[in-house]
Amino acid sequence: MGLVPRALDGLTVLDLATFVAAPFCCTLLGEFGAEVIKVEQPGRGDDLRRLGTPAREGLSYWWLVESRNKKSITCNLRVPEGQALITRLAATADVLAENFRPGTLERWRLGWDELRAANPRLVMVRISAFGQTGPYRERPGFGRIAAAMSGISYLSGYPDRPPVTPGTPTIPDYLAGALGAFGALVALEHRRRSGEGQVVDLGLYEPMLRMLDELVPVYAATGYVRERIGSATEYVVPHNHYRARDGRWLAIACTNDRMFERLAAAMGRPALAAEFPTMAARLAARADLDALVQTWVGGADAADVLARLDGAQVPCGPVASVRDLFDDPHVRARGNIVQAPSPLGGLLAMVGVVPRLGASPGAIEHAGPVTVGADNEEIYCGRLGLSREDLRALAEKGVV
Repeated sequence: MGLVPRALDGLTVLDLATFVAAPFCCTLLGEFGAEVIKVEQPGRGDDLRRLGTPAREGLSYWWLVESRNKKSITCNLRVPEGQALITRLAATADVLAENFRPGTLERWRLGWDELRAANPRLVMVRISAFGQTGPYRERPGFGRIAAAMSGISYLSGYPDRPPVTPGTPTIPDYLAGALGAFGALVALEHRRRSGEGQVVDLGLYEPMLRMLDELVPVYAATGYVRERIGSATEYVVPHNHYRARDGRWLAIACTNDRMFERLAAAMGRPALAAEFPTMAARLAARADLDALVQTWVGGADAADVLARLDGAQVPCGPVASVRDLFDDPHVRARGNIVQAPSPLGGLLAMVGVVPRLGASPGAIEHAGPVTVGADNEEIYCGRLGLSREDLRALAEKGVV
């Protein structure tokens, strides 16, 4: 695995962040060859080690997956000696990612001005709840707050019930991490051309806001405020979830007239295509059409319905639980769920590397490090040239 060239081989990434968003940015870079040095609190380690379901006491499955391919060092960023160590590491790094509240690193003498002075080529990815500027910049926030702020939570759920957080509260974190990695790569390309590093600034809510299709331009042009409509879709019908006779839920999506003709034929009611020939006609009859499709789907088991729809080339699929994903032949064929050696023994299931690159694919070298500071000696002694005695003295003072 290590012999296959990877696109980001030779890059060094400092992960000063915690929880999910900025660390996921670093995880993505590490999957494609970057050396990722995860900086944890001395003794206690990163908070993600304890978030979610424990694989053993003080060590979560979440940590083992999202800290994969990373090296762990410890450093107390609140003390001058720790700040000096991070500055020295940043001097030879390519990317540094952090998600502290704006102003925190500046108080610790690790802000952009200080780090740029040490390394003008550094790319600094800063992911915070609301970004580095604006009246909310110093407010704390997590994924749930970002979803609420972005507008996506207001749209999620049913009109007669409270708004819900779509999927899991961590979706904004992961999306911010993905766009943070994209921003880092764009900044690295800018550096290749100019020789200069820069800051990549992301508010946690902003990637979700960016994904809201036509919501913003339509409101600006017409004043229309989109409201919750459950699992249906605002501008397309039928485009919903329907329950089969055996209790399984199916997703069906007809986004143009041709697809609706195919659905009508699959239902054995081709005349529906002439009765509702346009999307405008179907939108006007949303409730009736959804009821007709539900009646048809509810009259057969899921496998039979899916076979009919596949035969008619109607976009469809099961609404999968995690159990269904493990059993799905396509997920299996694509290697979407992989088994990696667990540092606790046996195998650990996790989602594979995304996206796929033909010439320089990403790889999972190992799960997240079990021991806090497992790589202190390699990084501090090997990279910075400290002696073992120096390292021991720093540990005794609580710096590492």
